[in-house]
Amino acid sequence: MTTQTTQTAQATQTAQTAQTSQTAQAAQTSAETAGAAAHPHGPRLPWAKLAPEVYKAMIALDAAAKKGLEPALVELVKIRASQLNHCAFCIDMHIKDARKAGETEQRIYLLNAWEEATDLYSPKEQAALALTEAVTLLTEGFVPDAAYDRAAAHFGRAELAQLIALITTINAWNRFGVSTRMAPGQA
Repeated sequence: MTTQTTQTAQATQTAQTAQTSQTAQAAQTSAETAGAAAHPHGPRLPWAKLAPEVYKAMIALDAAAKKGLEPALVELVKIRASQLNHCAFCIDMHIKDARKAGETEQRIYLLNAWEEATDLYSPKEQAALALTEAVTLLTEGFVPDAAYDRAAAHFGRAELAQLIALITTINAWNRFGVSTRMAPGQA
């Protein structure tokens, strides 16, 4: 009976050890998975420091592109393009800039649904936002005539050229921000 008791105790201990080992492995795998899921997407590289001439050219292009356009409209366009491009850095920065330009919280909050909140945006702003979406997405490989014509009805030729330059410029900024994972809150 002593041998049988010893064997039973050893079998129990072996089973417990195996179970503990499996539990530890499961916990480690779970922790690794959680760690990977919780890993913040930090910046990849400081592109502006590594390509300073390009950065300076972008600053100059940005300044030139917004000349003659209303500051609040400029920020609405920049926020909307940045939303479409998922550029958290630019969304954060341009929301702050929009507030400084006198933009209301309600208009900022509803910008991603501007077509449903048309009473909050002027026809000119709506036309600019429609053109922003068409130029930013280019889903059909071109800007539809309807979006272009809508904007052309509200903007003079020179102002429309500036608007297109502004949309193009913010899209370039967004691509720098998204590809290098620029962190929001640092603007």
